[in-house]
Amino acid sequence: MTKNNDKLGKLTPQQAWDKFQADHRAVLVDIRSTMEYLFVGHPSGAVHVPWIDEPDWVVNPNFVTEIRKLMLGGVSCEPGEHCAPVILICRSGKRSKEAGWKLIEAGLEQIYHVTEGFEGELDENHQRSTMNGWRFRGLPWEQC
Repeated sequence: MTKNNDKLGKLTPQQAWDKFQADHRAVLVDIRSTMEYLFVGHPSGAVHVPWIDEPDWVVNPNFVTEIRKLMLGGVSCEPGEHCAPVILICRSGKRSKEAGWKLIEAGLEQIYHVTEGFEGELDENHQRSTMNGWRFRGLPWEQC
């Protein structure tokens, strides 16, 4: 899947928040499971479209369609036009990369993924949110 790697934008959590704030058309999409989104928390202003979700833990076959619906068609644009940014976030930046590649394969542009994710990498004690990630960086987030 590395063929689309050069088209997928990478953002740190701070860069993602700045881009989300600067462009009113930008959409911040939390692609984690429903349980993660609800109980671990999510970035303020993020919408939820799971990439892989319970109970079957398979890739969402409607993911691209659901993203297109969010954008009301605005994410697809003619060459030379400024497309609305789609910023994907998951737990640590791995699922968002895979989901981003899928959107690019579907012809969408200005797709970004948050490299550190919401919770970041595991530390030496196998804990998250202690080294990097959206929460570690002190960016706005909420829980249901």
